[in-house]
Amino acid sequence: YRRSSLVITTKLYWGGKAETERGLSRKHIIEGLKGSLQRLQLEYVDVVFANRPDSNTPMEEIVRAMTHVINQGMAMYWGTSRWSAMEIMEAYSVARQFNMIPPVCEQAEYHLFQREKVEVQLPELYHKIGVGAMTWSPLACGIISGKYGNGVPESSRASLKCYQWLKERIVSEEGRKQQNKLKDLSPIAERLGCTLPQLAVAWCLRNEGVSSVLLGSSTPEQLIENLGAIQASTTA
Repeated sequence: YRRSSLVITTKLYWGGKAETERGLSRKHIIEGLKGSLQRLQLEYVDVVFANRPDSNTPMEEIVRAMTHVINQGMAMYWGTSRWSAMEIMEAYSVARQFNMIPPVCEQAEYHLFQREKVEVQLPELYHKIGVGAMTWSPLACGIISGKYGNGVPESSRASLKCYQWLKERIVSEEGRKQQNKLKDLSPIAERLGCTLPQLAVAWCLRNEGVSSVLLGSSTPEQLIENLGAIQASTTA
């Protein structure tokens, strides 16, 4: 493959057990990214993400470190994940004040049942400073796939002990309301000639502020189905 044809990203925050091996300090950003590049066997990544805010590190230190790794050729751009609009704006302001490089995108959860951040908070940043959204969980951890319409199948992710929180979410009153909404959407997907998961992913892609949608698939078949959203229409 041609490296230039791919967009490869990595995230920084968590690391080793030592206090200096996690967070967004200059030390961990530089050392963490070097370690990630070694594991990926790459010279650089296209985007390095700050995986969550770090209240223990000054914003100027974070932005300076991200600017440094970009200037050193270890990354092309940097972005944020799970940051608030206010935190992103602070990073942008610091970058502009000291002639450094601001973040270019935010990773945010976005699906039919989680819309406020991407549709209410981020659009202003998109239009004012060009920060795009790389959204994740378009199927709400599989809830929008429709497989939980009649409860939690034994072979599903929600049946695993480590996903007890997901099972509780599905069987809750709010979870039952969501399943009823999905029953109303299924005929619409059928009329549009696509599956419910394809409709959900295509719906996310229709948002002008969404740069890309991250997919998580357990099987090759699921991945192929989800990629079909690229051709799916969201208008009858």
